[in-house]
Amino acid sequence: MSSGHQTRYRVKGGSTLTGTVFVQGAKNSALKMIAASLLAAKGRTVLRNVPVIEDVHRAVELAQAVGATVKFHEVERTLVVDASELTSPVLPAELTRTFRGSVLFVPALLHRLGEAVLEEVGGCNLGNRLLDFHYRGFARLGATVEESENEIRVKADGLRGAHLYLDTPSHTGTENLIMAASLAPGITVIDNTAQEPEVQDVIAFLTKMGAKISGGGTGFITVEGVKELAAVEHTVMPDRIDAGIFAMAAAITGGELSLVGASLDHLGVCRWKLEQMGVEFATQGAIVQVRREHPLRPINVITSPFPGFATDLQSPIMAVSCLADGTSYIRETIFDGRYMMAGELNKMGAKVEVANNVAVVHGPTPLHGAEVTAHDLRTGTALVLAGLAADGETIVSPGYPIHRGHSAIAARLTALGADIVEEPI
Repeated sequence: MSSGHQTRYRVKGGSTLTGTVFVQGAKNSALKMIAASLLAAKGRTVLRNVPVIEDVHRAVELAQAVGATVKFHEVERTLVVDASELTSPVLPAELTRTFRGSVLFVPALLHRLGEAVLEEVGGCNLGNRLLDFHYRGFARLGATVEESENEIRVKADGLRGAHLYLDTPSHTGTENLIMAASLAPGITVIDNTAQEPEVQDVIAFLTKMGAKISGGGTGFITVEGVKELAAVEHTVMPDRIDAGIFAMAAAITGGELSLVGASLDHLGVCRWKLEQMGVEFATQGAIVQVRREHPLRPINVITSPFPGFATDLQSPIMAVSCLADGTSYIRETIFDGRYMMAGELNKMGAKVEVANNVAVVHGPTPLHGAEVTAHDLRTGTALVLAGLAADGETIVSPGYPIHRGHSAIAARLTALGADIVEEPI
């Protein structure tokens, strides 16, 4: 359902989840590829396995706003982009306000139109998540950046290769600077780059388009600028956060699920932490089986960039650890807004305290249904998980943050035996 219709989720706990779930395409690959497809001045780009989520709808609307022709065939999960005519450098406020990924459209607009104008920039409210390193990077490649109260204007007569670095190995920062460097004459070296699997997927996509990129996955990337990039076809990798959520759904309900398209390698440290808790994983070809038979054990988690424990799975593991037999410690090192989950879980009977930037979860506490708030995408999804394990009915609202990152979550959980409905507010 779109953002125009406010919805909420009603979850009745107590069901053990079993069955097969299809992991959706990776949100964090698809969004970057939609933006990157605007770098091709002719032909049509075909992206497959694109998740049907609100952030993808926003990216499509942004591409259309600057003049690209985009068709999203939702049933086939296939997106077709024709960017041969870009008409406007303005990324309008009504879209950038709800979608932080709008900064990803700057490289294509700079190369194609010589400037990019971002009116307001939004997305999840995750504390101190500044975008200035994107703009510093564009400036080092030769762009000028002008900032006024309600817009950022980036201009360039032509970018040139340069030595860039990232203060922290930012996912979006890495991909954005790679995109900008792909068509900038000369050699660009980017230091301290992100190593997430999605970054590798975006590099694979750009390489198919004709970009010359080396060092992906090493933390040190070199890009040799080329004259043009071609439209290509690409299948988006599976979403490791979506896979992690369903693995935790099996863990929190004591169930057994087959995750089609999941990759254990992509889960990084999360897999080992779930195993420490007593969750069992088995791989059969392209299917990962997850089950939990025994009581959950407590854990220590520290979030860190890939292959560390993903910050996006921190709220869900907090929900799971409420059922663990002992005290768990969870330290967030990436986004300081992530602990809003603690207060919501406590409404459900959990005993979570946050002190000195550590969440201490005292388990096991039986959870009970309550009305809780989805402050952001990951909190919302984690509260749905908590509701699956709670006694009685949990109401999670609003639904929109969840739709930003997961497709048809109620339908997919219902197919596994959950009692969950999405309803208008």
